Amino acid sequence: QVQLVESGGGLVQAGGSLTLSCAASGSILNVHDMGWYRQAAGKQRELVATISSGGNTNFAGSVKGRFTISRDNAENTMYLQMNSLKPEDTAVYYCNAVITELGPRLTTSTYWGQGTQVTVSS
Repeated sequence: QVQLVESGGGLVQAGGSLTLSCAASGSILNVHDMGWYRQAAGKQRELVATISSGGNTNFAGSVKGRFTISRDNAENTMYLQMNSLKPEDTAVYYCNAVITELGPRLTTSTYWGQGTQVTVSS
């Protein structure tokens, strides 16, 4: 069974930094595209950043220049370095990955982590 586990959330003052991690585990053959999404209270989930297996990245306009996404393919782990945090970055952050799972037959599915809370105080 494939799982995604996020860590690194917490409370930080505006202007501060946090680094989130997302580790994929289980019977994994390949981890393809990975991404971070966030959902603020009362709002829809929105894309923050994505990274392909080859390292191509994409960012939401609201975080471009402040956030960096990276991954360690050997460890099946993804990171989100968040700098110059603003109160409007407060949300539950979710990681997402497209993974090919080993089994009697190979299956490719999209997985979500359980989410980690990021709170930025003003």
